[in-house]
Amino acid sequence: MDQRRIVFVIFEGFQPLDLFGPYEVFEHAHQHTGRYSCQVTAPRPGPVRSGSGLPVDVPYGVAELDPAGIDTLVVAGGGGVDQARHDRALTGWITDAGAGARRVASVCSGVFLLAAAGLLQGRRVTTHWAREQQLIREHPELVVDCDPIFFRDGRVWTSAGVTAGMDLALALVEDDVGREVAHAIAQEMVLFLRRPGNQSQFSVPLWSGQPSTDPIRAVVSAIHADPGARHGIADLASHAGLSPRHLQRRFTAELGIPPATYVEGVRIEAAKRALAESGHPVETIARRYGFGTAETLRRAFHRHLGIAPSDYRDRFRSTREYL
Repeated sequence: MDQRRIVFVIFEGFQPLDLFGPYEVFEHAHQHTGRYSCQVTAPRPGPVRSGSGLPVDVPYGVAELDPAGIDTLVVAGGGGVDQARHDRALTGWITDAGAGARRVASVCSGVFLLAAAGLLQGRRVTTHWAREQQLIREHPELVVDCDPIFFRDGRVWTSAGVTAGMDLALALVEDDVGREVAHAIAQEMVLFLRRPGNQSQFSVPLWSGQPSTDPIRAVVSAIHADPGARHGIADLASHAGLSPRHLQRRFTAELGIPPATYVEGVRIEAAKRALAESGHPVETIARRYGFGTAETLRRAFHRHLGIAPSDYRDRFRSTREYL
């Protein structure tokens, strides 16, 4: 049976898990199927230091590795990508390798290297949520969607940060050899075959701007001081000393979202903290933070985070509960 050649690209300052996680998934798949051969390359052979200082001894520089015959090209991310994407020898090799590969994939900010190599024109892509605005700003030719853990657009696969590379690799294996093998690997590596939720469950709240005038600052302060209080438009207008219509217009202009959307965002953040840090029942948290019922809170979590409040608690509660 022919082997599929998987080539990983790293560089100085790469994120170690962007390499090691997907590499291990493919190695486990090879043990099950005998179908994969993994190689690692970098701008030059020899030790390549990761962003955390961990070195990897790379046997092949791009000058020594034939770009032809690659089945799947996987480009790692990491802080060093901002410098690596200006290495013309590296991006040129990625262009050649990606043009002939059956599939091209990136982990986290590795998407910037694929973009520099001209392999993403007009594609829908994802990356780590913290890099979203940079990618949108620097590559307007791309359709950027940082909600999914990973995303496929034709033969191009992109993923969010760090451990999401393992989710991506499992999906690539499932695409090749089927769900049964992918499920067995997920069990062995103690992974989700399909991780529930999306990137929103991990990101910090970056969903609005900052108020620039005292009336809107007063409204924002009142919302944060007591997220569960009455925050209808008339209540908020009284804090600002404005008419409801004037507040609606001013608030949206300064923060980029309407007052009701902002209130719901603050309430969700408060509920997330309570779920992670306390043992209060979901119904109690829902009432305390202005959702009224557990069902209303559940719908809000699914709408914004893609998971139920109970699942969020299981995933993010304090590790002290396990000790």
